[in-house]
Amino acid sequence: MPDAAAKVLDRDTLKEKVDLLRHEGKRVVLTNGCFDLLHAGHVRYLQKARKEGDCLVVAVNSDSSVRQIKGPHRPIVPAEQRAEVVAALGCVDWVTVFDELDPLVLIRLLIPDVLAKGADWVEEEIVGAKEVKKGGGRVVRISVEPGISTSNLIERIHTARTREG
Repeated sequence: MPDAAAKVLDRDTLKEKVDLLRHEGKRVVLTNGCFDLLHAGHVRYLQKARKEGDCLVVAVNSDSSVRQIKGPHRPIVPAEQRAEVVAALGCVDWVTVFDELDPLVLIRLLIPDVLAKGADWVEEEIVGAKEVKKGGGRVVRISVEPGISTSNLIERIHTARTREG
């Protein structure tokens, strides 16, 4: 099994690897997210996404993009560490970090066979859905675990600290 850090790739290297897989007739699944404080909901989601193809690529938001999306106190864990933890999961083949607010540039570069996103997203609002479908791929909305989220974990930690202090 490869070292987790070795599974974290820059865009150019990732593009080469994805192109090679495509040449072999393999189906590439792409999903994205912050993956701050990895939890069981993330693991279950990624395992389901992996079942949609032969290779799972996870695009992790950079620290600056997480701050813009989630607010000034996030992320809790730096991007390089979040990427390495996600890469350590057996269901994940490769991870890349992206700086933009959304993964559209990466989606246009890779044109995955499957774009996976949480079922809490309406398909029309999923960034890159049109591009993936136009390229012959499909969009899969994966059920999310109710009550399991990084925001919930942070709130529980905050509440526990408030009670103690």
